[in-house]
Amino acid sequence: MPEISEQTLIPAPLGVVWPLLSDPAEVAACIPGAQLAPSTGDGLWRGSIKVKFGPTTAAFRGEAKLEYDHDAHRCRIEGRGIDQRGASRALANGDVLAVAEGDATRLTVNGSFTVTGPLETFANAGGVHVARALLAEFANNMANRAMAAAPAAAPVVEQSAPEAPAAAVPLPPPPSPPPAPAAELNAFGLLWRAFLSWISSLFGKGNK
Repeated sequence: MPEISEQTLIPAPLGVVWPLLSDPAEVAACIPGAQLAPSTGDGLWRGSIKVKFGPTTAAFRGEAKLEYDHDAHRCRIEGRGIDQRGASRALANGDVLAVAEGDATRLTVNGSFTVTGPLETFANAGGVHVARALLAEFANNMANRAMAAAPAAAPVVEQSAPEAPAAAVPLPPPPSPPPAPAAELNAFGLLWRAFLSWISSLFGKGNK
């Protein structure tokens, strides 16, 4: 059973990042090729992910149970998935912890996964490196969304005091558009980053 233990730093404060991580729609929007189905109210989140292999696109569908501890800024994930042909199945579980680190947020991911079927050999040999590359892609997209969501400081403008200020009628904020999905996942680019991750791990072992 391959295990994952990774960390990544998002250059945005915890107060901005955690609300995004607490929203399954925002999380899905940061995963390339992922689409989240409407919630059915049974505590499970269902969706799919598409991976492009040159001219061919493979689709995987699955469901996940999310348990949030907002005080500890932690999320427990239990998920399972199946490919479009039903040949390979996957089970995964893990914890995501968000910790403030100055004006940034450090994400720590610990978990494990199992894959059965034609993809089992590949998953056991390189699944950790693919997961590491996916986490990097996710963190980059999350950082972009966090920086866009961070409130900008309003400029200070010196004015003379008005003689009789009129009472301002507050306007309701415009409705927030649904988060736009991340770009479709390109397997060759992902595998290249996974290959670099594997090379890095080999050098790391050699330096110990």
